[in-house]
Amino acid sequence: MVFPMKKQLDTRMDLANRVFFRLYQCANMLHKTGTRAVESEGLTTQQWAVLGALSRPQVAEGMSIGDLARYLMTSRQNLSGLIGRMERDGHIACAPDPRDRRSRLVTMTDSGRQVWLVEAQPKIHGYYEQALDGFSVNDIAHSLHYLLKLLENMQRIDNAQGGNREGE
Repeated sequence: MVFPMKKQLDTRMDLANRVFFRLYQCANMLHKTGTRAVESEGLTTQQWAVLGALSRPQVAEGMSIGDLARYLMTSRQNLSGLIGRMERDGHIACAPDPRDRRSRLVTMTDSGRQVWLVEAQPKIHGYYEQALDGFSVNDIAHSLHYLLKLLENMQRIDNAQGGNREGE
C-alpha cells in the first residue's frame, strides 16, 4: 500500500537534504574562491565581510565587537582572532567606546578604506559577476528572498536553542 503523505514527506526531506548540502558546498566554495579573488590585497572572505560591515554609512563611528559579531552572525571568539590580524595589518582600529569604556569600538582605518574601496571592490564586483553568471536580476532577487526566509527560520531555531548567549 502506498502512503501519499509518507511519500510527500520523504520527497520533502530528500529535497531539504539537497538544499542544505548545496548551501554547505556554496559556503565552502565562497570561502575558497572568494578568498582567491581578494588574496592579492591580503584579504580573506572573513576580512572582506568585516570591512563590508564597517563600510556601511550607519556605522561610520564604529561598531562594538559584540554588535559586529551579531551582524556577521559569528561568535566573539571567532571574531577576536580576525580582529587582531586586521588591526595588525592596519585595516581596522579598536578603541574604547566613549559611551561605554568597557566596550571597544571597531572602525575602518584610512588604509582599510583604501584596500576596501580601491583595491578589493573591483575584484569583488568581478567575482560577483562570475558567480552570478546566467542569473537575471529577477533570479538574484528571488534567490535573495529565499535565502532571507531561510535565514529568518534559522535565527528562530538559534533563539529557541539559546543562541543569544554571550560569546555566541
